[in-house]
Amino acid sequence: MPLIPEEPQIHESAQGPRVTPAAGRTAQTPRPVPGPRPAAVPRPGRPGPGPARPTPPAQRSHGSVAQTPPAGPPSPAGPQIQLIPSPADGALDAAGEAVDLLLDSGRAPGDILVLTIGEPHPWAAHELSFGEDAYWAQHDARDDVFYADAATVARASSRPVVVVAANAGEADGAATRALPLALARAEVLLIVCGDPERVNEALGAGV
Repeated sequence: MPLIPEEPQIHESAQGPRVTPAAGRTAQTPRPVPGPRPAAVPRPGRPGPGPARPTPPAQRSHGSVAQTPPAGPPSPAGPQIQLIPSPADGALDAAGEAVDLLLDSGRAPGDILVLTIGEPHPWAAHELSFGEDAYWAQHDARDDVFYADAATVARASSRPVVVVAANAGEADGAATRALPLALARAEVLLIVCGDPERVNEALGAGV
């Protein structure tokens, strides 16, 4: 059966079995993802208008990170899948809100990998301007949220939570190629922000 889109929700627990297709295949939580952030408010890590290099996205103080609960082990049944219905042009904002809610619920920044299927996230594009070595060094440090193009997912290591912004066009088939790879990188939870029909086609009912 296909994934059944629900009101945007984020599963904040790092443990528990994967939701089966009969149950809607979505993680449950009482907290809905907030609506899109106003354009005037920059997301953490988004490059500002000045030339200065920005702070990495959603960075928390060392004290805050130390107080977050450790990630649970990967579920033997595989990661849970959370679908957040979103048009392609709103997928980046939806993914950003999902990351904010995960961090607010206690998830450590280093637990989260964000992949974009279409245009790169502004933070990733900006950091790559300093060179790939410096960019991937931040990935290897695993001390903050990391943003990457889904085309480079083979180079990214697994993390407890993978958030995918399906912000590509309808006809290029990028989601079909990227989502199974993103699922393989998610240890506990995969969150996909995009068109439900395209997500179902990419992941397949048997996932």
